[in-house]
Amino acid sequence: MLSMKSIRNVALSALLTIGAFSAITYTSCNKDECKDVVCKNNGTCVAGVCSCPTGYEGTNCESEGRAKFVKTWTASDKEVVAGTSLPAYSAIITSGTTIVDIKISKFSDSYFTNEVKATVSGSTITIPSQAPDSDGYTVEGTGTYNSTDKKITWSYTIKNPLGVSKSYSGTWN
Repeated sequence: MLSMKSIRNVALSALLTIGAFSAITYTSCNKDECKDVVCKNNGTCVAGVCSCPTGYEGTNCESEGRAKFVKTWTASDKEVVAGTSLPAYSAIITSGTTIVDIKISKFSDSYFTNEVKATVSGSTITIPSQAPDSDGYTVEGTGTYNSTDKKITWSYTIKNPLGVSKSYSGTWN
């Protein structure tokens, strides 16, 4: 006849065996969701989806985020308070020094001789306050890229050396 202690040992051994078998079966059935995912530009796979580093986007982090901005744009800007439109002009966006930097030539109908520097994050361009030329005029603002119609909508301010500013809005195609 089996003692109570022996029955407990047999039951415990059986439970441990079933537990170990279940754990092995469970882990061998779980598919590695990142097995066939190749993330570029130092992106990392998390649960089957690439998480892209700053400055990159796309399913596999294959595209520079600023690439959609880099081209020659046909710009239509107007002074907000007076409602005065600038003549249509061409603005040129080129790549900057780092993966998130861009440079804008002929900004605000060539108001500035030198390039205006900006940064890109997702669909937003940010122009930090700066004086591109040595005449004391500054500019700052933001632009938003619409991926549906492939346009940038702008809001920016130009300030003269005395601190008087004019605000502009614009659409670049």
